[in-house]
Amino acid sequence: MNEVALFNIAPLLQLLLLALLLAAAPLSWVWLKNRQSQTTLRVRHLTMVVLFLTFDLVLFGAFTRLSDSGLGCPDWPGCYGYASPIGASAHIAQAQSAMPTGPVTFYKAWIEMIHRYLAMLVGVLILTLAAFSWRADRSLWGWPSLSLLWVCVQGAFGALTVTMKLFPLFVTLHLLGGMLLLVLLTIQLVRQRHSYEKTAAQPLPFKVYLLTVLTVLSVFIQTGLGAWVSSNYAVLACDTYPLCQNSWWPDMNLSKAFELWRPLGQDASGQALPFQALTAIHMVHRWHAVVPALLILWVARSWMTMGLRRQGWLLIGVLFLQFVTGISNAVLGWPMLAALMHTGSAAVLLVLLTWVLASTQPRKAERIAATFDRNML
Repeated sequence: MNEVALFNIAPLLQLLLLALLLAAAPLSWVWLKNRQSQTTLRVRHLTMVVLFLTFDLVLFGAFTRLSDSGLGCPDWPGCYGYASPIGASAHIAQAQSAMPTGPVTFYKAWIEMIHRYLAMLVGVLILTLAAFSWRADRSLWGWPSLSLLWVCVQGAFGALTVTMKLFPLFVTLHLLGGMLLLVLLTIQLVRQRHSYEKTAAQPLPFKVYLLTVLTVLSVFIQTGLGAWVSSNYAVLACDTYPLCQNSWWPDMNLSKAFELWRPLGQDASGQALPFQALTAIHMVHRWHAVVPALLILWVARSWMTMGLRRQGWLLIGVLFLQFVTGISNAVLGWPMLAALMHTGSAAVLLVLLTWVLASTQPRKAERIAATFDRNML
Protein backbone atom coordinates (compact mmCIF):
# COMPACT_ATOMS: atom_id res chain seq x y z
CA MET A 1 0.00 0.00 0.00
CA ASN A 2 2.90 2.38 0.66
CA GLU A 3 3.85 2.34 -3.05
CA VAL A 4 0.41 3.35 -4.26
CA ALA A 5 0.05 6.90 -5.59
CA LEU A 6 -2.54 8.48 -3.34
CA PHE A 7 -3.96 10.61 -6.17
CA ASN A 8 -4.33 8.81 -9.48
CA ILE A 9 -6.67 10.51 -11.95
CA ALA A 10 -6.20 7.85 -14.66
CA PRO A 11 -9.71 6.41 -14.22
CA LEU A 12 -11.39 9.83 -13.84
CA LEU A 13 -13.01 9.84 -17.31
CA GLN A 14 -14.39 6.33 -16.83
CA LEU A 15 -15.76 7.28 -13.43
CA LEU A 16 -17.44 10.38 -14.84
CA LEU A 17 -19.06 8.34 -17.60
CA LEU A 18 -20.25 5.82 -15.01
CA ALA A 19 -21.71 8.63 -12.90
CA LEU A 20 -23.61 9.97 -15.93
CA LEU A 21 -24.92 6.49 -16.68
CA LEU A 22 -26.09 5.98 -13.11
CA ALA A 23 -27.72 9.42 -13.05
CA ALA A 24 -29.69 8.65 -16.22
CA ALA A 25 -32.01 6.28 -14.34
CA PRO A 26 -33.39 8.67 -11.66
CA LEU A 27 -33.41 11.59 -14.11
CA SER A 28 -35.41 9.61 -16.67
CA TRP A 29 -37.85 8.41 -14.01
CA VAL A 30 -38.49 11.94 -12.70
CA TRP A 31 -38.92 13.44 -16.16
CA LEU A 32 -41.15 10.65 -17.49
CA LYS A 33 -43.29 10.59 -14.35
CA ASN A 34 -43.83 14.35 -14.65
CA ARG A 35 -43.75 14.74 -18.43
CA GLN A 36 -47.08 16.59 -18.38
CA SER A 37 -46.05 18.84 -15.47
CA GLN A 38 -44.35 22.18 -15.28
CA THR A 39 -40.57 22.34 -15.01
CA THR A 40 -40.84 23.67 -11.46
CA LEU A 41 -42.70 20.53 -10.36
CA ARG A 42 -40.13 18.31 -12.06
CA VAL A 43 -37.35 20.14 -10.23
CA ARG A 44 -39.19 19.70 -6.95
CA HIS A 45 -39.56 15.95 -7.48
CA LEU A 46 -35.92 15.68 -8.49
CA THR A 47 -34.98 17.43 -5.25
CA MET A 48 -36.94 14.78 -3.33
CA VAL A 49 -35.00 12.04 -5.12
CA VAL A 50 -31.67 13.76 -4.44
CA LEU A 51 -32.55 14.21 -0.76
CA PHE A 52 -33.43 10.51 -0.49
CA LEU A 53 -30.22 9.42 -2.22
CA THR A 54 -28.13 11.78 -0.09
CA PHE A 55 -29.63 10.23 3.04
CA ASP A 56 -28.69 6.80 1.62
CA LEU A 57 -25.19 8.11 0.91
CA VAL A 58 -24.76 9.26 4.51
CA LEU A 59 -25.84 5.84 5.78
CA PHE A 60 -23.62 3.98 3.31
CA GLY A 61 -20.72 6.22 4.32
CA ALA A 62 -21.33 5.17 7.92
CA PHE A 63 -21.42 1.53 6.79
CA THR A 64 -18.12 2.03 4.95
CA ARG A 65 -16.53 3.39 8.11
CA LEU A 66 -18.05 0.78 10.44
CA SER A 67 -16.96 -2.10 8.22
CA ASP A 68 -13.39 -0.73 8.19
CA SER A 69 -13.59 -0.28 4.43
CA GLY A 70 -12.43 3.34 4.29
CA LEU A 71 -9.07 2.27 2.86
CA GLY A 72 -10.43 -0.64 0.82
CA CYS A 73 -8.99 1.25 -2.15
CA PRO A 74 -5.98 3.21 -0.85
CA ASP A 75 -5.91 5.77 -3.67
CA TRP A 76 -8.40 8.29 -5.04
CA PRO A 77 -10.63 8.57 -7.05
CA GLY A 78 -10.31 5.03 -8.38
CA CYS A 79 -8.96 1.77 -7.02
CA TYR A 80 -5.26 1.26 -7.71
CA GLY A 81 -5.74 3.47 -10.75
CA TYR A 82 -8.75 1.54 -12.07
CA ALA A 83 -12.42 2.44 -12.21
CA SER A 84 -13.48 -0.67 -10.26
CA PRO A 85 -11.99 -3.42 -8.09
CA ILE A 86 -12.26 -5.76 -11.10
CA GLY A 87 -9.39 -4.05 -12.86
CA ALA A 88 -7.46 -3.79 -9.61
CA SER A 89 -7.92 -7.46 -8.70
CA ALA A 90 -4.20 -8.29 -8.92
CA HIS A 91 -3.24 -5.42 -6.62
CA ILE A 92 -6.02 -6.24 -4.16
CA ALA A 93 -5.09 -9.93 -4.13
CA GLN A 94 -1.47 -9.04 -3.38
CA ALA A 95 -2.43 -6.69 -0.55
CA GLN A 96 -4.89 -9.21 0.89
CA SER A 97 -2.36 -12.05 0.80
CA ALA A 98 0.12 -9.87 2.70
CA MET A 99 -2.50 -8.81 5.27
CA PRO A 100 -5.58 -11.10 5.16
CA THR A 101 -7.43 -9.01 7.76
CA GLY A 102 -5.90 -5.70 6.68
CA PRO A 103 -7.55 -2.63 5.24
CA VAL A 104 -7.52 -3.93 1.65
CA THR A 105 -9.68 -6.92 0.72
CA PHE A 106 -12.00 -7.55 -2.22
CA TYR A 107 -15.02 -7.12 0.09
CA LYS A 108 -13.78 -3.81 1.48
CA ALA A 109 -12.68 -2.55 -1.94
CA TRP A 110 -16.17 -3.05 -3.35
CA ILE A 111 -17.77 -1.31 -0.36
CA GLU A 112 -15.42 1.66 -0.74
CA MET A 113 -15.99 1.95 -4.49
CA ILE A 114 -19.78 1.58 -4.22
CA HIS A 115 -19.67 4.46 -1.74
CA ARG A 116 -17.73 6.52 -4.29
CA TYR A 117 -20.11 5.58 -7.11
CA LEU A 118 -23.08 6.69 -4.99
CA ALA A 119 -21.28 9.93 -4.11
CA MET A 120 -20.62 10.63 -7.80
CA LEU A 121 -24.27 9.91 -8.59
CA VAL A 122 -25.41 12.41 -5.98
CA GLY A 123 -22.89 14.95 -7.30
CA VAL A 124 -24.16 14.67 -10.88
CA LEU A 125 -27.78 14.92 -9.73
CA ILE A 126 -27.05 18.02 -7.64
CA LEU A 127 -25.32 19.61 -10.64
CA THR A 128 -28.35 18.78 -12.81
CA LEU A 129 -30.69 20.03 -10.11
CA ALA A 130 -28.82 23.33 -9.89
CA ALA A 131 -28.92 23.82 -13.66
CA PHE A 132 -32.66 23.20 -13.92
CA SER A 133 -33.40 25.20 -10.76
CA TRP A 134 -31.67 28.25 -12.25
CA ARG A 135 -33.80 27.84 -15.35
CA ALA A 136 -37.12 27.08 -13.61
CA ASP A 137 -37.08 29.76 -10.90
CA ARG A 138 -34.23 32.21 -10.72
CA SER A 139 -35.55 33.58 -7.44
CA LEU A 140 -34.40 30.33 -5.81
CA TRP A 141 -30.95 30.15 -7.39
CA GLY A 142 -29.12 30.62 -4.07
CA TRP A 143 -29.84 27.28 -2.39
CA PRO A 144 -29.12 25.07 -5.44
CA SER A 145 -25.88 26.97 -5.96
CA LEU A 146 -24.88 26.53 -2.33
CA SER A 147 -25.72 22.82 -2.48
CA LEU A 148 -23.57 22.45 -5.60
CA LEU A 149 -20.68 24.27 -3.97
CA TRP A 150 -20.96 22.18 -0.82
CA VAL A 151 -21.08 18.83 -2.63
CA CYS A 152 -17.74 19.80 -4.19
CA VAL A 153 -16.34 20.50 -0.72
CA GLN A 154 -17.71 17.12 0.37
CA GLY A 155 -15.82 15.47 -2.46
CA ALA A 156 -12.63 17.09 -1.20
CA PHE A 157 -13.29 15.81 2.32
CA GLY A 158 -13.86 12.34 0.89
CA ALA A 159 -10.56 12.45 -1.00
CA LEU A 160 -8.69 13.64 2.10
CA THR A 161 -10.29 10.90 4.19
CA VAL A 162 -8.59 8.32 1.95
CA THR A 163 -5.32 10.07 1.14
CA MET A 164 -4.76 11.10 4.77
CA LYS A 165 -5.33 7.50 5.91
CA LEU A 166 -8.55 8.02 7.90
CA PHE A 167 -7.27 11.17 9.60
CA PRO A 168 -9.94 11.59 12.34
CA LEU A 169 -10.52 15.27 11.64
CA PHE A 170 -11.33 14.67 7.98
CA VAL A 171 -13.49 11.63 8.73
CA THR A 172 -15.49 13.77 11.15
CA LEU A 173 -15.76 16.68 8.72
CA HIS A 174 -16.86 14.29 5.98
CA LEU A 175 -19.78 13.03 8.07
CA LEU A 176 -20.74 16.54 9.17
CA GLY A 177 -20.54 17.67 5.56
CA GLY A 178 -23.01 14.98 4.57
CA MET A 179 -25.38 16.15 7.30
CA LEU A 180 -25.05 19.75 6.15
CA LEU A 181 -25.84 18.69 2.59
CA LEU A 182 -29.06 17.10 3.88
CA VAL A 183 -29.92 20.39 5.59
CA LEU A 184 -29.31 22.41 2.42
CA LEU A 185 -31.41 20.08 0.28
CA THR A 186 -34.23 20.15 2.85
CA ILE A 187 -34.32 23.94 2.80
CA GLN A 188 -34.25 23.84 -1.00
CA LEU A 189 -37.19 21.43 -1.12
CA VAL A 190 -39.31 23.52 1.26
CA ARG A 191 -38.59 26.73 -0.66
CA GLN A 192 -39.53 25.01 -3.92
CA ARG A 193 -42.80 23.89 -2.38
CA HIS A 194 -43.65 27.40 -1.25
CA SER A 195 -42.77 28.79 -4.68
CA TYR A 196 -44.78 26.18 -6.60
CA GLU A 197 -47.86 26.34 -4.35
CA LYS A 198 -47.64 30.14 -3.97
CA THR A 199 -47.68 29.85 -0.17
CA ALA A 200 -45.75 31.75 2.46
CA ALA A 201 -43.90 30.47 5.50
CA GLN A 202 -46.13 29.96 8.52
CA PRO A 203 -45.68 32.30 11.52
CA LEU A 204 -44.05 30.85 14.61
CA PRO A 205 -43.51 32.65 17.93
CA PHE A 206 -40.05 34.15 18.02
CA LYS A 207 -39.10 32.23 21.16
CA VAL A 208 -40.14 28.91 19.64
CA TYR A 209 -38.30 29.69 16.42
CA LEU A 210 -35.14 30.62 18.33
CA LEU A 211 -35.47 27.47 20.44
CA THR A 212 -35.67 25.40 17.26
CA VAL A 213 -32.53 27.08 15.90
CA LEU A 214 -30.66 26.35 19.14
CA THR A 215 -31.83 22.75 18.98
CA VAL A 216 -30.51 22.36 15.44
CA LEU A 217 -27.12 23.73 16.51
CA SER A 218 -27.01 21.45 19.54
CA VAL A 219 -27.91 18.36 17.49
CA PHE A 220 -25.26 19.30 14.93
CA ILE A 221 -22.61 19.64 17.65
CA GLN A 222 -23.68 16.31 19.14
CA THR A 223 -23.43 14.72 15.71
CA GLY A 224 -19.89 16.07 15.40
CA LEU A 225 -18.98 14.64 18.81
CA GLY A 226 -20.46 11.30 17.76
CA ALA A 227 -18.44 11.37 14.54
CA TRP A 228 -15.32 12.09 16.62
CA VAL A 229 -16.11 9.06 18.77
CA SER A 230 -16.55 6.84 15.73
CA SER A 231 -13.56 8.16 13.79
CA ASN A 232 -11.31 7.51 16.80
CA TYR A 233 -12.89 4.09 17.51
CA ALA A 234 -13.75 5.24 21.03
CA VAL A 235 -17.21 3.66 21.21
CA LEU A 236 -16.04 0.68 23.26
CA ALA A 237 -13.97 2.75 25.68
CA CYS A 238 -17.09 2.53 27.82
CA ASP A 239 -19.04 -0.73 27.52
CA THR A 240 -21.60 -0.10 30.26
CA TYR A 241 -24.31 2.49 30.82
CA PRO A 242 -24.75 4.84 32.65
CA LEU A 243 -21.46 4.04 34.41
CA CYS A 244 -18.23 3.87 32.47
CA GLN A 245 -15.55 1.49 33.71
CA ASN A 246 -17.59 1.11 36.92
CA SER A 247 -17.34 4.84 37.61
CA TRP A 248 -19.34 8.00 37.07
CA TRP A 249 -16.03 9.78 36.45
CA PRO A 250 -13.51 7.35 34.91
CA ASP A 251 -9.86 8.16 34.33
CA MET A 252 -9.77 10.56 31.39
CA ASN A 253 -7.30 12.68 29.42
CA LEU A 254 -9.30 15.57 28.01
CA SER A 255 -6.32 17.47 26.59
CA LYS A 256 -5.26 14.56 24.37
CA ALA A 257 -8.86 13.70 23.46
CA PHE A 258 -9.47 16.85 21.45
CA GLU A 259 -6.17 17.38 19.72
CA LEU A 260 -7.62 17.80 16.26
CA TRP A 261 -4.55 17.68 14.01
CA ARG A 262 -3.19 14.17 14.55
CA PRO A 263 -3.21 10.81 12.74
CA LEU A 264 -5.53 7.97 13.72
CA GLY A 265 -4.40 6.30 16.95
CA GLN A 266 -1.74 8.91 17.72
CA ASP A 267 -1.54 12.16 19.60
CA ALA A 268 -0.18 15.41 18.16
CA SER A 269 3.40 14.45 19.10
CA GLY A 270 3.19 11.13 17.25
CA GLN A 271 2.88 8.97 20.35
CA ALA A 272 0.19 6.33 20.80
CA LEU A 273 -3.09 7.90 21.88
CA PRO A 274 -3.69 6.89 25.51
CA PHE A 275 -6.80 4.93 26.42
CA GLN A 276 -7.77 7.70 28.82
CA ALA A 277 -8.15 10.01 25.81
CA LEU A 278 -10.55 7.55 24.15
CA THR A 279 -12.52 7.41 27.39
CA ALA A 280 -12.72 11.21 27.45
CA ILE A 281 -13.92 11.31 23.83
CA HIS A 282 -16.69 8.84 24.66
CA MET A 283 -17.76 10.53 27.89
CA VAL A 284 -17.95 14.05 26.43
CA HIS A 285 -20.31 12.68 23.78
CA ARG A 286 -22.44 11.13 26.54
CA TRP A 287 -22.47 14.26 28.68
CA HIS A 288 -23.35 16.60 25.84
CA ALA A 289 -26.20 14.30 24.75
CA VAL A 290 -28.22 15.66 27.69
CA VAL A 291 -28.29 19.13 26.12
CA PRO A 292 -29.89 18.29 22.75
CA ALA A 293 -32.18 15.74 24.42
CA LEU A 294 -33.64 18.37 26.76
CA LEU A 295 -33.88 20.91 23.95
CA ILE A 296 -35.66 18.40 21.70
CA LEU A 297 -38.22 17.60 24.40
CA TRP A 298 -38.76 21.32 25.01
CA VAL A 299 -39.09 22.20 21.32
CA ALA A 300 -41.40 19.22 20.69
CA ARG A 301 -43.72 20.42 23.45
CA SER A 302 -43.59 23.97 22.06
CA TRP A 303 -44.46 22.72 18.58
CA MET A 304 -47.45 20.82 19.92
CA THR A 305 -48.85 23.95 21.54
CA MET A 306 -48.70 25.57 18.09
CA GLY A 307 -50.64 22.76 16.43
CA LEU A 308 -47.64 20.79 15.17
CA ARG A 309 -48.52 17.70 17.17
CA ARG A 310 -47.49 15.20 14.50
CA GLN A 311 -44.08 16.83 14.08
CA GLY A 312 -43.61 17.05 17.84
CA TRP A 313 -44.37 13.38 18.44
CA LEU A 314 -42.17 12.37 15.52
CA LEU A 315 -39.32 14.37 17.02
CA ILE A 316 -39.77 12.60 20.37
CA GLY A 317 -39.91 9.21 18.65
CA VAL A 318 -36.66 9.79 16.78
CA LEU A 319 -35.03 11.03 20.00
CA PHE A 320 -36.04 7.78 21.71
CA LEU A 321 -34.49 5.81 18.85
CA GLN A 322 -31.29 7.83 19.25
CA PHE A 323 -31.22 7.03 22.97
CA VAL A 324 -31.79 3.30 22.51
CA THR A 325 -29.29 2.87 19.69
CA GLY A 326 -26.68 4.98 21.48
CA ILE A 327 -26.82 2.74 24.54
CA SER A 328 -26.86 -0.36 22.34
CA ASN A 329 -23.63 0.72 20.65
CA ALA A 330 -21.83 0.66 23.99
CA VAL A 331 -23.36 -2.27 25.85
CA LEU A 332 -23.79 -4.61 22.86
CA GLY A 333 -20.31 -4.13 21.42
CA TRP A 334 -21.08 -1.60 18.67
CA PRO A 335 -23.41 -3.73 16.49
CA MET A 336 -23.65 -2.64 12.88
CA LEU A 337 -27.45 -2.22 12.80
CA ALA A 338 -27.56 -0.08 15.94
CA ALA A 339 -24.66 2.05 14.73
CA LEU A 340 -26.31 2.68 11.35
CA MET A 341 -29.64 3.50 13.00
CA HIS A 342 -27.86 5.89 15.35
CA THR A 343 -26.39 7.79 12.41
CA GLY A 344 -29.65 7.64 10.47
CA SER A 345 -31.78 8.93 13.33
CA ALA A 346 -29.37 11.84 13.82
CA ALA A 347 -29.85 12.71 10.16
CA VAL A 348 -33.64 12.48 10.54
CA LEU A 349 -33.54 14.82 13.53
CA LEU A 350 -31.65 17.43 11.52
CA VAL A 351 -33.96 17.08 8.51
CA LEU A 352 -37.12 17.36 10.63
CA LEU A 353 -35.87 20.36 12.60
CA THR A 354 -34.69 22.06 9.41
CA TRP A 355 -38.00 21.37 7.68
CA VAL A 356 -39.93 23.17 10.41
CA LEU A 357 -37.49 26.09 10.41
CA ALA A 358 -37.68 26.43 6.63
CA SER A 359 -41.49 26.22 6.73
CA THR A 360 -41.88 28.95 9.34
CA GLN A 361 -40.82 32.48 10.09
CA PRO A 362 -40.43 34.17 13.48
CA ARG A 363 -43.25 36.44 14.59
CA LYS A 364 -44.35 38.03 17.83
CA ALA A 365 -46.89 35.87 19.60
CA GLU A 366 -49.66 38.48 19.48
CA ARG A 367 -49.41 38.69 15.68
CA ILE A 368 -49.96 34.99 15.09
CA ALA A 369 -53.44 34.02 14.00
CA ALA A 370 -55.29 31.46 16.08
CA THR A 371 -55.90 29.37 12.98
CA PHE A 372 -52.33 28.13 12.66
CA ASP A 373 -52.00 25.76 9.71
CA ARG A 374 -51.76 22.26 11.22
CA ASN A 375 -50.99 20.69 7.86
CA MET A 376 -48.07 22.84 6.82
CA LEU A 377 -45.72 19.84 6.65
